[in-house]
Amino acid sequence: MDIRRPDNMERITTPELAQAFIDEQIASIQEQVGSDKVLLALSGGVDSSVVAALLIKAIGKQLVCVHVNHGLLRKGEPEQVIKVFRDEMNAELIYVDAVDRFLDKLAGVTDPEEKRHIIGSEFIDVFADEARKLDGIKFLGQGTIWPDILESEAGIKAHHNAGGLPDDLNFELVEPVRILFKDEVRVVGKQLGLPDNMVYRQPFPGPGLGVRCPGAITRDRLEAVRESDAILREEFAKAGLEGKVWQYFTVVPDFKSTGITDGKRTFAWPCIIRAINTTDVVEVTVEHLDPKLIDHLVERITSEVPGINRVLYDYTPKPPATVEYE
Repeated sequence: MDIRRPDNMERITTPELAQAFIDEQIASIQEQVGSDKVLLALSGGVDSSVVAALLIKAIGKQLVCVHVNHGLLRKGEPEQVIKVFRDEMNAELIYVDAVDRFLDKLAGVTDPEEKRHIIGSEFIDVFADEARKLDGIKFLGQGTIWPDILESEAGIKAHHNAGGLPDDLNFELVEPVRILFKDEVRVVGKQLGLPDNMVYRQPFPGPGLGVRCPGAITRDRLEAVRESDAILREEFAKAGLEGKVWQYFTVVPDFKSTGITDGKRTFAWPCIIRAINTTDVVEVTVEHLDPKLIDHLVERITSEVPGINRVLYDYTPKPPATVEYE
């Protein structure tokens, strides 16, 4: 059934409108699913988290969430998913530690497209492996939103129907937020009681930190990306920039330069900071940070993150640069 967003649908901007949508979707989910089970790949991103919270309210333990940790998530994200959904919302959550499985397959791979393909196909394989272990699953929950539908219809990108799962896993789709825009999904998530740092989570690429570790991914350089990113997010929150700057992250490229630490020569990586604003992602402007904040970030990252002896700031808008490095 092709559910469309009504042309006259009021934009969801208030808790009241969000609650009305939630009530409507709970009834719709219960009618569609009945007593069967729903499987959901829960990344911890905004869309999948809001879908999970909606399904938990509608069908409780009939929902089975699978969280795959591929080793490319930001610091603290797997722990937050477990805390929010398993501990606080009492969801049926399967946690899969697939870090070694992913990083072993990515070892020595330098081509960005090949890296993306490995991460995407391996994710499907891991998820399918978990799905086959379960009985009574008839539905697949997905965080499809209205821009996904519009972009697929315009031929801009392929829609991720059923996520490319193997033919033996023939699930019917449950897509409770498919007629919503991203800003509406956030309002609904807030009304469902999800924490702000999940609701207002920055855009995060599917391959995760894998695209912020250019070249062949190594565990030590990946850890340098994760730790420097955590420092950046922490300092942006302290400076009151969280939610005001559209996206900010660090990149640790695959080359080294000479430096000095504790009076001794080092040969270590640079860390690049990127902080940007946009409304449509077609064009992106750079956030010009307070020099004192930059100085503080340089001091923290070079002293706290092993393997980094230099910090750079990327002032390049889009175009000519893209948002991510790969």
